[in-house]
Amino acid sequence: MLQPKGIITPILTPLTDDEKFNEKEYRSQINRLIKAGVSGIFPLGTNGEFYAFSKEEKIEIMKVAVDEVKARVPVYAGTGCTTTKETIELSKIAKDLGVDVVSIISPYFVGISQDDLYRHYSAIAESIDLPILLYNIPARTGNNIDYKTVEKLAKYENIIGIKDSSGNFDNTLKYIENTNERLAVLAGSDSLILWTLMAGGAGAISGCSNVFPELMVSIYKLWSEGKIAEANEAQQKIRPFRNVMQMGNPNSVVKRAVNLLGYPVGPAREPSNCIDPKIDQALKAVFELYK
Repeated sequence: MLQPKGIITPILTPLTDDEKFNEKEYRSQINRLIKAGVSGIFPLGTNGEFYAFSKEEKIEIMKVAVDEVKARVPVYAGTGCTTTKETIELSKIAKDLGVDVVSIISPYFVGISQDDLYRHYSAIAESIDLPILLYNIPARTGNNIDYKTVEKLAKYENIIGIKDSSGNFDNTLKYIENTNERLAVLAGSDSLILWTLMAGGAGAISGCSNVFPELMVSIYKLWSEGKIAEANEAQQKIRPFRNVMQMGNPNSVVKRAVNLLGYPVGPAREPSNCIDPKIDQALKAVFELYK
């Protein structure tokens, strides 16, 4: 079973000015990221605006990702939907397309219990023959996947780990310390990458790696070489950019940043497009720090 590790990029989804999928630029971004050394390509994550696309569009995006990656790194695809039935259907399609791992966000909008979450993920694990990465982002879903629920779910061999975007390091530690050791715990907050690695985590799904792929990869590489002080320096370098991300919808700011670096990835789908001149000014000031 695949073991997630390293810096995995939740790749943004390039769009044309009229908000249609820009396949040519998507392929270009995939190659840019792989050349920079990322350990995986993750279409349809939060940074990929999974919430903004129809089922048909998601299928096309996954198809292009698998085709362009060409098995150079694993492809992780976000297939989580609000209902269990929809999630299973999309996950089965992902397998047929050649996706290596499905990342499944907890159901959003609907208020559910830990028992509901357990039944949801159990049904998915029993229905698909593909590695599953759980995705915890309570600020967006309203549901935190408790570590006790994760421990119960570890009985399914195809559940291989969890991405924690709670921003709560104690929550991440509970996953690392109190669930099955075979589960890979990945940082979802870029400010916690090094600390997650040092605590026993496996890596990160890093939104910032869309903007600074080499820098984000260097955190993992330096840590793996035992160069903790240098890894910490790299980790600290992303703080100014993280501060700008809080000025708007974070993944829309990431997309705007990539545009300002000269890559024509286009707008975020409305209503979350990032068109604030103050954000542009702040991003340009941050880029000066990396020259």
